[in-house]
Amino acid sequence: MSRSRPALLALGALLACALALLLLPTALRRPPPALHRAPPANSSTVRRGTAAGTSPAVAYREATGLRAPGPGRLDVLLLHGQAFSSATWEALGTLALLAGEGHRAVAIDLPGYGDSPPTGTVATQQGRVAFLERILEELGLERPVLVSPSMSGRFALPFLLLHGDRLGGFVPIAPVGTRDYTVGQYQRVQTPTLILYGDRDTHLGPQALQSLRHLPRHRVAVLPGAGHACYLDKPGDFHRALLGFLGQLQ
Repeated sequence: MSRSRPALLALGALLACALALLLLPTALRRPPPALHRAPPANSSTVRRGTAAGTSPAVAYREATGLRAPGPGRLDVLLLHGQAFSSATWEALGTLALLAGEGHRAVAIDLPGYGDSPPTGTVATQQGRVAFLERILEELGLERPVLVSPSMSGRFALPFLLLHGDRLGGFVPIAPVGTRDYTVGQYQRVQTPTLILYGDRDTHLGPQALQSLRHLPRHRVAVLPGAGHACYLDKPGDFHRALLGFLGQLQ
């Protein structure tokens, strides 16, 4: 009996464990749930191209989404600031987001930036206006919404004042050069405009607003907690403001 007693004790322990498992609440005996995975977003492909009809050729990026541009969808042309290029809008997801909404989204490298070589033809205001005219023609953009941050205001503003009727909308993001034009010039423009800037941009943002507020069909969106490149600091807020504006234009 002395030799069988340890065996009996071991058997009793096993039975006790089995009984305890049987008595556990059902919920505790369920296998752990699978990890939640967000549904895949609409995929898009960003292709790179060259507008060969311009001199010199201009590099651009265009996103193609699952939804083809349809009736009421807009062309959007994105320029960039001095420290950036078309790659900024790809990395930020702006091109993909716009394409996913059915818009045609194109970002260019301005001359001397990204993959576009410099050219002396844009040294004058007249040359910069002619440059954007060729871009619209070469890329087949029909009354695009022009997004213009910072330095690119040197291109966008004179084009807006001379050919505002060729734009479906204008989105200036603390652009430079706003003081170069008169109140009367701004007041003659009828292009719908979304003035965007970050509340931490205490220089160019408010300065540009003082001039751009004379555009008759404007609205203002100030992104809290964002600096000069507000689209980088608060991309979610920026994208919501941009999509909201595009939705009003459709």
